[in-house]
Amino acid sequence: MIQVTVLVDPKQQNCGILISGHAGYKEPDRYQRGQELVCAAVSALALNMANSVEHFTDTPFLAEVEEDSGMFRFQFTQEADAEAALLMNSLIFGLLDIQEEYGEPYIKICYKEV
Repeated sequence: MIQVTVLVDPKQQNCGILISGHAGYKEPDRYQRGQELVCAAVSALALNMANSVEHFTDTPFLAEVEEDSGMFRFQFTQEADAEAALLMNSLIFGLLDIQEEYGEPYIKICYKEV
C-alpha cells in the first residue's frame, strides 16, 4: 500500500508531503510486465508538483526521493506563496481522487500537524 502523509502547519496550510510504499495494483492483460498503475499515477503527480514548484514559484523547499523504497518527501522551508500552495493542493486533490477510485488497499492518505 502507498501511505501518504500530508503535513499541515499551525495555520492549517498544507506545507509538505511524505509518500512511501508501493500499491501493487495491476490490470492484467492490459499492460506489459505488470505496470503498477497506482504507483505510476502517484509518482507522476508528486514529481510534477515538485518540478512545478521549482520552475514556477519562488518558494524554497526540501525534497528527497528514494526510488527503491518508493519514498518521496517534500516540504516547504518557509510559508508557501499562492502558486506553490495551489500546486501542493492540486497534488493532494489528485491523490484523493486516486484513493477514491482504487481504495485503501492501494493508497491511504492521512494528515499530520507539524
